[in-house]
Amino acid sequence: MMRLFGNNNEQLPERRDTVSGFFKSFRKTVHGSRAVRRGRRLGRTTRIKFSCLFLTLTTSFLLYLAVFGLKVNFHGKIGNSISVTEVQGEHLTSRDQKPPTNKHHRKQHLPCDVEFAESVTYLVEPEGFMNVAQFSLEFVETEERQSETDLYKPRFGGHQTLEEREKSFYATNQKLHCGFVKGPPGYPSTGFDLDEKDNAYMKICKVAVSSCIFGSSDFLRRPTSKQISEYSKKNVCFVMFVDEQTLSKLSAEGNTPDDKGYIGMWKIVVVRNLPYKDMRRTGKVPKFLSHRLFPSARYSIWLDSKMRLQIDPMLIIEYFLWRKKSEYAISNHYDRHCVWEEVQQNKRLNKYNHTAIDEQFAFYQSDGLVKFDPLNPNTPLPSYVPEGSFIVRAHTPMSNLFSCLWFNEVDRFTSRDQLSFAYTYLKLWRTNQDVPFNLNMFKDCERRSLAKLFRHRPFPPPNID
Repeated sequence: MMRLFGNNNEQLPERRDTVSGFFKSFRKTVHGSRAVRRGRRLGRTTRIKFSCLFLTLTTSFLLYLAVFGLKVNFHGKIGNSISVTEVQGEHLTSRDQKPPTNKHHRKQHLPCDVEFAESVTYLVEPEGFMNVAQFSLEFVETEERQSETDLYKPRFGGHQTLEEREKSFYATNQKLHCGFVKGPPGYPSTGFDLDEKDNAYMKICKVAVSSCIFGSSDFLRRPTSKQISEYSKKNVCFVMFVDEQTLSKLSAEGNTPDDKGYIGMWKIVVVRNLPYKDMRRTGKVPKFLSHRLFPSARYSIWLDSKMRLQIDPMLIIEYFLWRKKSEYAISNHYDRHCVWEEVQQNKRLNKYNHTAIDEQFAFYQSDGLVKFDPLNPNTPLPSYVPEGSFIVRAHTPMSNLFSCLWFNEVDRFTSRDQLSFAYTYLKLWRTNQDVPFNLNMFKDCERRSLAKLFRHRPFPPPNID
C-alpha cells in the first residue's frame, strides 16, 4: 500500500497509468468533444475524490496504530525479496522463521517406576544391617558462661568454636553440639519446647515419619491412608510438628485434633518457643535431628509439608536403605548439580541475604569445596545439590553424625541447606577415609513417585539484613 505514492502524495508513474487507462474508456462516446471534456472533468473529479479518500483511510489507519500500539505484520514483495516488517520497531525476520517469543517453558519433571516390594507382610530387616561403623556420640546439653563480663546469650545451637567444629567431623567417640543446648541455670529456654506427654510418646517410637509446619506456611496434607498398611498404622509414628499459630490456622480451616491429638494419621505435636525467628531455620530441627527427637527410633523418614505421602513407609525403608545397603538416602536436585549454580540461583531469586551467602560460600571454598565434575570417576556423589524434601535414614552413628554436622552448618551460616550439603558430606568423607558412610543419592524421579507434590502457601523470605 505504502508504495503507491511518491513525495507530497504525488502518484507514481505506474499508478497514474493505471488510473488514466481506466478513465480513458469514458472518452469514446457519440457526443464527440463535449463528451470528452465531460469525461475529462469527471475523470479529474473522480481521481481527486479517490485520492482524498485513499489518503484519509491511510492516515486514519496509521493514527490507529500509533494510538493503540498494535503490532501488525505487513506481508509484501519488495524487489525480489520477501520480508515481514513489524510495526513498533520489531526485528526483521524471514517469513520462514518463527517470531521470537518471551514465554519461558518450564521443564516437566515426572515420576518414574520404582520396584517396591509388593507387601510389608514378609519384610524383615537384613541380618547385620546395622553392623556398620560403630562409635559413641554424646551431645552438648548445657553451656556455661565463659566469664561474668561477657555478653552471653544462650542459643539453641550453642556457641560452637571453630576448633570444636573441626574436631566434630571425626567419626570417633566424641561429645558434640547438635541442637537442644541449654544455658546455665537461671537462663531462659533456648526453644523448641514440647509437652511432656509428646516427649514420652516420641521416646517409644521405633520408626518415625515426620514433617512440620511453622508460621502457617503450609496446608496440612495427610498421608494417603489406603496406601498405608495396617502394620505401619500400628507400628510407625506419624508426627507433624506445628507451632501455636499454625494450630490455630488449621483449626480455623476445619482441621482440629481429636481427643488423642490426631488429625487423620498425623499425631500433632505443638512446639512452643521457637528457637529461631527464621521459620525455615526452625524447620531444620525436625528435618535433621530426628535422632534427637526420637531417641529410640531405628529408622526415620522426613518429608516436606508440601508433599503427601502415598507409599507405605516400610516399603520405602526396604527399597532405599535395606536393598541399597545404605544408611542415609536423599535425592539429587531435579535441575542443578553444582553448588556454584545453587549459589547463583539463591541470589537470583533473593532466597537469602547475598552477603551472608557469599561469606558462607567463600568459607567453603577456602576449606576445599570444589565444583561438581560429572566426568570425574572419583566424584563421590552423582550430584552435589540435593532435593532435601524427602530423607530416609537409619539411625546409625555415621548417619547421626552427618545429621548433626549438617544442622550445625545451617545454624552457623544460612538456612539454605542445599548450600551446605556437599561441603558437609565431602569434609566428612575426606576426614574419615577409612570409615564408610553409605549414602544413597537416588534419582529425583524416584522421589516424585513417593509422594504427591503441592505448592507451598505464599511464604515471604526471611528478613535478614
